[in-house]
Amino acid sequence: MSFTYPAFLFALSAIAIPIIIHLFNFRKFKTVYFSNTRFLKEVKQETQAKSKLKHLLVLAARILTIIFLVFAFAQPFIPVENKKTSIGDKAISIFIDNSFSMDAINKNGTLLDEAKKRAKEIVAAFKVTDRFQVLTNDFEARHQRLVNKEEFNELVDEIKISPATHSISEIASRQTDLLQQSEIKNKSSFIISDFQKSIINLLQLKNDTSISFNLVPLIATEKNNVYIDTCWFETPVRQYNQIEKLHVRIKNNSDKAIENNSIKLFINNIQKTPASFTVDKNSETEVVLSFSSNQTGLQHCRIELNDFPVTFDDKFYFSFDVAKNIPILCINASEANSESIYLNKLFGVDSLFDFNNASENKLDYSTLPNNKLVILNGLKSISSGLAQELKRFINNGGSVFAIPGKDVDLNSYKDFFTTLKANYFERLDTVNTKVDKINLEHPIYKDVFDKKTFTATNLDLPIVSKHYVFSKNSRTNEEYLLKLQNGDVFLSKYDIENGKLYISSVDLNTDFSNFTKHAIFVPTLYKIGIYSQRPQLLFYTIGIDNVIELDKIKVGETAIHIRGINNNFDVIPELKAMESRSEIIVHDQINNAGNYNLFSEKELLTGLSFNFNRKESDLNCYNSDELTELVNKSSYSNFKILQATTQSLTQSLKEIEQGRKFWKLCLIFALIFLAIEVLLLRLMK
Repeated sequence: MSFTYPAFLFALSAIAIPIIIHLFNFRKFKTVYFSNTRFLKEVKQETQAKSKLKHLLVLAARILTIIFLVFAFAQPFIPVENKKTSIGDKAISIFIDNSFSMDAINKNGTLLDEAKKRAKEIVAAFKVTDRFQVLTNDFEARHQRLVNKEEFNELVDEIKISPATHSISEIASRQTDLLQQSEIKNKSSFIISDFQKSIINLLQLKNDTSISFNLVPLIATEKNNVYIDTCWFETPVRQYNQIEKLHVRIKNNSDKAIENNSIKLFINNIQKTPASFTVDKNSETEVVLSFSSNQTGLQHCRIELNDFPVTFDDKFYFSFDVAKNIPILCINASEANSESIYLNKLFGVDSLFDFNNASENKLDYSTLPNNKLVILNGLKSISSGLAQELKRFINNGGSVFAIPGKDVDLNSYKDFFTTLKANYFERLDTVNTKVDKINLEHPIYKDVFDKKTFTATNLDLPIVSKHYVFSKNSRTNEEYLLKLQNGDVFLSKYDIENGKLYISSVDLNTDFSNFTKHAIFVPTLYKIGIYSQRPQLLFYTIGIDNVIELDKIKVGETAIHIRGINNNFDVIPELKAMESRSEIIVHDQINNAGNYNLFSEKELLTGLSFNFNRKESDLNCYNSDELTELVNKSSYSNFKILQATTQSLTQSLKEIEQGRKFWKLCLIFALIFLAIEVLLLRLMK
């Protein structure tokens, strides 16, 4: 046992006062005469025995009263777990988890409400002169300071649910930075959270042993949550009047299965394709929603389901463009009548494509970025200037389809393909052969053939009279689309930077093959044209530094704006102008999930969709025992788990910080012995 104020123990010398009084009884006795002394001796003997006992009891009561009264002033205490009591002012940082998972419910209301209550209880356990920091997932600038109790409670009352989320290591690091800037020596940290497993990374934490960390776990009574995790299309681009298949992944983080729950798809606020889903407990499922894009342009979409009590992840937003037309440029050889009638008939008559021909000796290089696909039709050689512009075009997201001519300059083609790290033409092979294999797993052919029919029937594939043989470099990322019987590649595809390169081993002339007259020619070229569009991300995630890449934006006098589709929100993001494209950096300006529009002045550039981070959707949390085990494994001696029970944390913290005090008990005992003394004097005759 120790004493907070041991100097008061000198007052124990006051015990001598009642002892002296009892040793020297200053009371004067009156003489009483009796006729018979025999009876007087008997009364005297009996009275002396009772009086001696009474005096000893009174003396003991007075001594104990003085002892416990002195102890009450000295304030005895027992340190908790041999912890030394800190003397002086303290700096305390309290983190209140205000992420979406704290919207879960227990018997005291939402977890956030309980966290705010616990934070105030913690503050009540410290002195008026101590200083406090309130910290949330928002990491607001106004919270980066130490305040008094009154200001702290005001800041706590203003805390609301936020889409932001941070790991334990990030939270502890932010608290440590502020506390170390303070000149106050005694430093403590409190983290009040539900401690989701997705945010716990104690091994990455840089522990500062000069700070005492206290973890206060809160437990929700309901941990069930069904939510939309993500969505994607089967194909990379959207087409007008074509059936689109949207895959939606739904997760069920609960101990009960969900049967025939409804899910809805809205496109431009019009409901499409209602459906239902069934998902087992603690499992996930995929729902395929089919619909047709019956209009071109920007489409704002959302998917909805119903779930309670966690509702922030019941809606999922995305947007896409249905192209009005796809610009294609065909660069033809300089000879007369070099244009391909097959390409003109395929792309020239389809309103989906804006098809243009240009001669190689009359080509304006500045027009290349205006196209999605550039076709090199029968060029004998590729000049260094054209090769450089085509490489830049591919790197910036364009697609190039190289179709060789009859007598090509193999070296010029080799130089061009080598700079793109693609296989090149080695020689011309004049042996008759035919196409033997089709890459049915590639998106170009994925939905062209019925796989069952294809494997069961021997299809009549193109016949080849002569073809250029590719080099075989295993370090390239070549992906074959069509392959010949002898193993040579007939049509190949490469992903290069942000764009694509397609290479044919034959000219479109029938002297090489009957490819242009075969049924496979149309879907192959059509899909290459369709997929020349640069795939657009369907959505972005709030709380992540999103970089949005777009075609080069011509910036006028008015800045770029991101606006809500109902014009109820407007921010100016950061714009970085690159050589042939632009980057939009949103930072933390968007905090609400939804669909938005990107404007340059009054021109609508594209649509953007933002969703809340699904890390908060997984409500699996660590309880007190599991946290204790993690802390022990991490060997963090300055970490402690505090139980957030129905009892106030104030008393528990006072015991932890100041030890278990007994001054109140001593005062009670002093009053009890004082009362005993009074009773002895009055009742014991």
